Amino acid sequence: MYIKVKNRKVKLVEANTFWERLKGLKFVLGPLEYGVRFPNKRSSNTNFLFERIDVILTDKDEKILYLIENLGTEKKVRRKKDVCNTYFVPRETVKDLKIGDKLDLVIEKEDELRRKELEMKKKNSKKDKKK
Repeated sequence: MYIKVKNRKVKLVEANTFWERLKGLKFVLGPLEYGVRFPNKRSSNTNFLFERIDVILTDKDEKILYLIENLGTEKKVRRKKDVCNTYFVPRETVKDLKIGDKLDLVIEKEDELRRKELEMKKKNSKKDKKK
């Protein structure tokens, strides 16, 4: 999965599991070369990040609602109205984006298969809990 911004592609990792959502970009040393997508997450924090990032907040249709540039460590992204997805991306990614634009998100086959696999696991775990 990746975001297309003008001539640039930013690779994204989707954080679906508890561990992936907890880790995010924390403890990543060196320059960031990829971003993280947090589906169904309205707020977040940048605790334990070693680098400044840009944050994109979108609704369920991937329309950009808020852009936060050059966010430092130990900061909070407060809960915002109508936000559905949160993206942490490398610095200077959002300079060519505008509020109200639709985010050009390209989902690859591998990502789609992983989503379906996670959905099946959730359904099976719910069935097991009912028994």
